[in-house]
Amino acid sequence: MPAPLTRAAAAGHGPAMPFRFVHTADLHLDSPLRSLALRNAELAELVRNATRNALVRIIDLCLTEGVDALLIAGDLYDGSQTSMNTALFLAGELRRLDEAGIRTFIIRGNHDAQSQVTRELTLPQSVHVFSGRGKPVLAKTLENGRAVHIHGISFAEPHAPESLLPHFHPPVSDAINVGMLHTSLSGSSIHDPYAPCSVADLERHGFDYWALGHIHQRRVHSQTPCIVMPGMPQGRDINEAGVKGVTLVTIDHDGHLTLAERAIGAAVFERLEVDMTGIVDWRGLLEAVGNRLARLRQGLSADNLIVRVSLTGATPLAWRLRRDADLLVAEIANVAAALGDCWVEKVENHCREGKHEKIGSTADPMGELSVLVEKDVLSAFGFCAEMKSVAEELLQQLPAELRPYFATDEGALERLVRDAALAGSVDVLSHLHWRGAGEGSD
Repeated sequence: MPAPLTRAAAAGHGPAMPFRFVHTADLHLDSPLRSLALRNAELAELVRNATRNALVRIIDLCLTEGVDALLIAGDLYDGSQTSMNTALFLAGELRRLDEAGIRTFIIRGNHDAQSQVTRELTLPQSVHVFSGRGKPVLAKTLENGRAVHIHGISFAEPHAPESLLPHFHPPVSDAINVGMLHTSLSGSSIHDPYAPCSVADLERHGFDYWALGHIHQRRVHSQTPCIVMPGMPQGRDINEAGVKGVTLVTIDHDGHLTLAERAIGAAVFERLEVDMTGIVDWRGLLEAVGNRLARLRQGLSADNLIVRVSLTGATPLAWRLRRDADLLVAEIANVAAALGDCWVEKVENHCREGKHEKIGSTADPMGELSVLVEKDVLSAFGFCAEMKSVAEELLQQLPAELRPYFATDEGALERLVRDAALAGSVDVLSHLHWRGAGEGSD
């Protein structure tokens, strides 16, 4: 049965219109906050609602562009914790497309497979959720009689260690074929392997466009055929930094494809490094950070900027920055707030001492103590063993799903302990240094 006309076609453009669709994936609706740094209640609420806002914007884009279809290549949800409230929100948004005559094609990803509501929710009739059989669906017939077929495969389990390509039907002859696949491709260091396959495998299959999902960074892997990983439409923490969006695809009656990236995310995470070299007073520090924040904010079209500020370089303020870390965060947050819809997620201090206050110099007692701590105390076997025991106990108190973020093996645990001990010793010494040297003045 032919697909229903979109509102644009019904308005008089007729079947001469090309086939146009929006390709997205990895929305992870209502995923829990993943950053312990989001202690600001207003900021936490902004990030908590960001994935829902991304879906609303995607639906708005589909309606504005008058596309024929929305393709969602997996991971609408975020696993087993998905609530029926989340699913009902999704159904309500897809109903907006249904009312406009725009179809939706969905494949389940590894996170969707864990969600019980994925199986229970009743979606509008215009929504097609692919099963594991890969049977093609007619999406549209163009003016020259060529048909557009959508192929897709959902997996019922959260793990797919083998390629799903053998389950796809071959391309429909004399037609335009679009495939939907949730896959890690040949592997990614930050994503679980899922339905692995190579770009060459996809090229050989004979489809005109592959709508992929699973990897959260956008990449066009091939132009002929088009193999596109759209990336996620909304970042959720600093590790998903940068502007996020979706891909708008136009296929004409000759099968020629045109791609356009459209920004979606209302909140953008970014890292900002500010060099403190040569800055000697607190006011100068705040001015330097404020100028860099202002330039970054002006260059982004997103509604909200959430930034992690990293201070580097040599400055005589290094000790004070460590001692007064809470004041530093509060003042930089105020500078950001003055720019409007700019939030500080975290401030990292990597500054080292200026030439007049070089740590490790034996010309003064604090310098001698610093050398003693770093060379003798931190490397002592008994100290390292005690620190490792404490770290192992703390890891056991974390939820199981968070432990791999801190230590994936024994070597990673040892590096974590060493880095924590070094950072802690510097903080302690900073307090001793300023208490002995006096407060000084700005």
